[in-house]
Amino acid sequence: MATKKSQSKAASSDSSAMWKWLYVAGILVASIAGAVGFQNDILSIVLALIGILAGLFYFDSSDLMNFGLRYLIVTAAAGALSAFPAVGGYITGFFTAFAAFLGPVVLTMAIMFFWKKYFGSM
Repeated sequence: MATKKSQSKAASSDSSAMWKWLYVAGILVASIAGAVGFQNDILSIVLALIGILAGLFYFDSSDLMNFGLRYLIVTAAAGALSAFPAVGGYITGFFTAFAAFLGPVVLTMAIMFFWKKYFGSM
C-alpha cells in the first residue's frame, strides 16, 4: 500500500505532466495557426488562458529571468524575420505567434514572482 507522501507526489507529477503537455499543445497550435495565417478571437482567448494557467501552475516564478530572456530572444527573432521578405510569411507568422503565446506566460510569471517576493512572507 502506498503512503500518503508517495500518493501526493504521484498526483503532483500527473498534474505537472498535464500542464506541460497543455503548454506544448498551446505552443504548437499558436505557432501553426500563425504560420498559416489563421486568426480567430476565440482561439486567441483560449491560448491566452492556457498561457496564463501554464504560468501559474507549471513554471517556477523564480526562473523568471531565464524565461524572460528566452521570451525576448523569440520576440526579437520574430521582429527581425519580418524585415526579410525572403524568409516568407510562414516562418515569420510561426515565430510571431510563438512569441505572442509566450507573452501571457511571462506576464503571469512576473506577477507571481513579485507576489511571492513582496506578499509571500505575510
